[in-house]
Amino acid sequence: MTPEPSIVFLMYHELEIPGKPLCLPEPGYARYAVSEVEFRQQMQYLEEHGYNGSSVGQALKFSGAPCVAITFDDASETDLLAAAPILQQAGFNATFYITSGWLGQPGHLSGAQLSELSRQGFEVGCHSMTHAYLTDLDDLSLRHEIVDSKVRLEEIIGKPVDHLSCPGGRYNDRIARAAHAAGYRTVATSRIHANSGRTDGLALGRVAILRGLPISTFANICTGKELPRLRARSAIRDAAKRLLGSSLYDRLRNALLGSKD
Repeated sequence: MTPEPSIVFLMYHELEIPGKPLCLPEPGYARYAVSEVEFRQQMQYLEEHGYNGSSVGQALKFSGAPCVAITFDDASETDLLAAAPILQQAGFNATFYITSGWLGQPGHLSGAQLSELSRQGFEVGCHSMTHAYLTDLDDLSLRHEIVDSKVRLEEIIGKPVDHLSCPGGRYNDRIARAAHAAGYRTVATSRIHANSGRTDGLALGRVAILRGLPISTFANICTGKELPRLRARSAIRDAAKRLLGSSLYDRLRNALLGSKD
């Protein structure tokens, strides 16, 4: 029996450009800031090895051709300044999950820049209103984060926003139900697994790409070979989050990462 096609969804954040400060200085944020040079090398690797880089909507058609889904979280200005030109040069698409409340803030996209990103053919998704951890919210606050933000983004780009990603990877069945009720087709989590036609669209897996990643490791992520090892490490982090709570976990992580600088 031929195995069912599965696709790895890659998760990026801000791209680091020489001379341009990152949106946030915290070490826990900086480790997700892949350099523009690294990103270009990764896209060149995909292109040279026959991969199609696609948006979430395109990937979910599961054509069977070699493919990875490329996603960006947050709404960094480098989405348009750096990522979009590199993707276009490779002939790739992507989904940009936007934290709508951050639009217009220093280092982030403006509404006009977001419209331009959409006009260039890239898919726009939602990454909440304020980047709050969705699992920590009451029903009214959750609605504000996933419904009001969706409406705002749709007003800016003039298109439906069908895809949601969860800030900080905080996700549970309640979030899935709320997203479905709000009209989202999919919810992207930070759970590390490839997606196939059998995957629940309201629980898509993604793999975060960190700065300094060797290209050999990147290649093994795209084929899925690296995912078991990453899942084991993620399970330890998830246990720590449950034990410590979001706030204390984030403070300790930033302190530990900062001590390594």
